[in-house]
Amino acid sequence: MLTLDHLIADFQIIFQRIQFISNKVNSGLKFILVISGDLTLETNSRFYSLEEKDFIIINPNQLYQIRGSANNCVLLLDISDTFIEQYYPDYRKTGFECYSREEGQGREAMIGKIRKLLAEVVITYLRKDESYRIEIQGLICQMLLILIRRFKHEGQVFRKIDTDDQRLDQITAYLEKNYDQPISQESVARLFYLSTSYLSRYFKQKLGIGFSQYLMNIRLTHSLKDLLYTSHSISQISMDNGFPNTKSFTDLFKKLYGETPRTYREKHKEQTPDVVHTFNLEDKTAPINSPDILRPLALLLRDEDSTYSNTDDYFDELRLDLHSPDFYRLHYPAHNLIIGDLKTILREDVRSQILIVQEELGLTYIGVMHLLNETLISPVAETDETIATSSPFFTLDAALNFLKKKGLSLFVHIDYREIVLNEESYFHQLKKLLNHCLQCYGEDYLSSWLFMFSEPSGATIPAKESSRVYLKLHHLLKEKVQGIQVGAFLPFSRDEISYSHSWLLKDNANVDFFGFDANQNEVIDFSEMDNEHFLLTKDYIRERTNHLKMFLKQSHIEKPLHLVAWNTLSGDTRYTNGIFFRGALVLKNALDVAQNVNSLGFWINTELHEKENNSRLIQIEGLELFYYFSGKRPAYYAMVFFKKLRGKIIAQGSEYIMTKTELGYQLVLMNCNNVNPYLSQEETFLRKLNIDLHVTISGLEPGEYQIRKHIFDKDHGALYIKWLNLNSKHGLDEEIIEHIKRISHPALEVSDEYIAGDWSFYSYLLLNAIHFFDIRKVRPLAGSEKQAN
Repeated sequence: MLTLDHLIADFQIIFQRIQFISNKVNSGLKFILVISGDLTLETNSRFYSLEEKDFIIINPNQLYQIRGSANNCVLLLDISDTFIEQYYPDYRKTGFECYSREEGQGREAMIGKIRKLLAEVVITYLRKDESYRIEIQGLICQMLLILIRRFKHEGQVFRKIDTDDQRLDQITAYLEKNYDQPISQESVARLFYLSTSYLSRYFKQKLGIGFSQYLMNIRLTHSLKDLLYTSHSISQISMDNGFPNTKSFTDLFKKLYGETPRTYREKHKEQTPDVVHTFNLEDKTAPINSPDILRPLALLLRDEDSTYSNTDDYFDELRLDLHSPDFYRLHYPAHNLIIGDLKTILREDVRSQILIVQEELGLTYIGVMHLLNETLISPVAETDETIATSSPFFTLDAALNFLKKKGLSLFVHIDYREIVLNEESYFHQLKKLLNHCLQCYGEDYLSSWLFMFSEPSGATIPAKESSRVYLKLHHLLKEKVQGIQVGAFLPFSRDEISYSHSWLLKDNANVDFFGFDANQNEVIDFSEMDNEHFLLTKDYIRERTNHLKMFLKQSHIEKPLHLVAWNTLSGDTRYTNGIFFRGALVLKNALDVAQNVNSLGFWINTELHEKENNSRLIQIEGLELFYYFSGKRPAYYAMVFFKKLRGKIIAQGSEYIMTKTELGYQLVLMNCNNVNPYLSQEETFLRKLNIDLHVTISGLEPGEYQIRKHIFDKDHGALYIKWLNLNSKHGLDEEIIEHIKRISHPALEVSDEYIAGDWSFYSYLLLNAIHFFDIRKVRPLAGSEKQAN
């Protein structure tokens, strides 16, 4: 037996070979870890089978007994009630459910962490350096913190007893061992030399529950074991567990568990274990003092070296009931990829990125500016040739031929300044361009184009002047191509537009669509560290979109909306912290506005746009999909998950969405946090924003499933962290960059699951992480196919 010197009153560690331990009422909190061999543990309510590396927690005042195999090795750690209660006052009302073999999907890391901590406690004690007492207490507190924050349940039956009261210990132990006998409050009072009234007050004061209720809870708990593990009749079970009659048993059982004993048995029936009866044998254990025990402990430390280490994050529960779901379709807005000048499409790297986006995300529009740029449309050269052998539209045609072949349309941005700089020349050139495109590409293709008129940001142009220029542009475009869409960018702030833009409402019959932007970075002062300001940006994009739609509706205007520029908090990482991961924010915002917009705009990458602007630093107004070396940004992968989401929506909340597909189901979980991006440099702060989510889903079709879990977070898919880790003062070459691109992608975990009834699992989501579950139902093979295989 190992005891911890002066801490002996608080902790006790024992290594044993256990053949039998018979009928013990546990005092304190007991950890049982099987180092080798196996054992069967019987508690008040059920049986547990433990093999190598399995462990279980025994609660205070819980009756248990054990039968083990020959030559097993078991570690037992006991922690006193007084030690826990001095730091955790709610311990009296709490129980812990922690059995390593039955913990749901997603909890493997936490189970591994507890194993590792148990091994470290023993090794620390044996090492006995100068600070070992402090270290042991710290390790045990870590275990308790994991239990309290991850495995706690409100105790209905087991109440913490006052271990300083020896008489109460004796009374509760007597009730646990004799619950099946005709016990009464009067007989127990006589047995312990107390008056009946004093015993009643005594119980209520010490345990917070009356004597009769306490006894009934013990009997009900033991009855569970008979319901689950035997075929005894309900009447037999009621008699075997000390109830006066079957009706009394049924009524009390239903009151506590919410259903009748018969119904409970039908839902929860367990396979009968090898040992069903009470052991009723004398204890047979042997202490182990051999130094050989260090080897398996060291292996535990090695095996669990990379397990879960956070205990200060947030725990939450999500319950989904699919028995009567509401079905509705998810709208998929078109994607508009802004590349700057159309001539950039002639670059191989740009074409490559466009094709990647088209294949993996879906792409409808290519957003371009400066359509009449001289580098795209050459001036007419003087020549003595009767028929010119060169065309001013040669570069333009090379770009448009590529787009038409790939089924992509133009989304053309036209700035007021472009036109009025030389208005007559501009409209002359535009007419020539349209005539050429009609001749070469046909009216059907041009009818898929969009032209959006906008005014320079911050400029105040008289409404009459803006209206005149827009209507002239609208007339020319519609005259040439009736089906072409001509719209305007609508500056919108605080549920109103400025007077200088009021003409857009009056002339709305000539406006086919409205473009708008939504970027909360513009309303945040990043020099302020107060996080409350950043919380105000939550749902900014959804609310801005809804307000604009409502504003137009109040003006009796219903037009398609195109979100041409949008961004999540800290999108401009040039001026903030590039470590800040925002994948879930992108996906959530896209889902929030999907029903209300016809297209979502994206930028291709900053470096490309800055080169097109003579290498000037530009303000990042929208979401970029790529880094300058073609690495994929978080926004890219977030939209991959958006496209991957199929079927009909059957459940949706602010941070989850579930669909039913022809293959089964899909579930997306998001941990969305709008926080000051500078704080993401502090790992301690980030841990408090992580979520350990317990998910329970009712109503899934029973059967065999393959579960594909995609994990997208700062460790799986974010490129910036990999960039930092592999950087060097001597720079990065092609080999390092290609390696970063290769390893920066979401992770995939695959498991098989048979689902019958509720399906429960855990997901540990880091800050702004996405967990995407593809829950695919396995279709049974036909009889002939089974035989053939």
